[in-house]
Amino acid sequence: MAFNLFSRQPQCLILAIGMQDARTASRIHGEAFARAWGDGEFESLISQQSVFGFLACPEGRARDAAAGFVLSREAAGEAEILSIGISPKQRRSGLGWRLMLSAITEAKRRGAEEMFLEVDETNIAAVSMYRKLDFIKVGERSAYYAQQGGARTTALVMRCDLR
Repeated sequence: MAFNLFSRQPQCLILAIGMQDARTASRIHGEAFARAWGDGEFESLISQQSVFGFLACPEGRARDAAAGFVLSREAAGEAEILSIGISPKQRRSGLGWRLMLSAITEAKRRGAEEMFLEVDETNIAAVSMYRKLDFIKVGERSAYYAQQGGARTTALVMRCDLR
């Protein structure tokens, strides 16, 4: 993977996600989360008109080498992040930021005035990124996420005004 000499950020293209990317998104999801969504779950979501998303693909590599994805939905002026995942080796490289900016831009283009997401409160890097993107905490879901070993953690519900 190519790197900019003055940055540790990989040279990646942000591409619209399609049905052909379900397996790749499922692979990345499995690397990122304790309970992975299967290919069928991604296919079901991607096939819906209201759902959109993006892949972060290393420049010059096939789509199945993608290092991250975001999947979103827009309906009735509201958008939500259904899932975002970055391969562990590529975390903290700016891919999550670029994917979120792409999702926010597309949500606005589709008419969304606000965007919601849920994030594990223990995922400090993600919570920090969302705050920098102007998301604010609007609620919690106690014991929402199951961790390996059986522990359960709280989901923060966050909202961003897109107007």
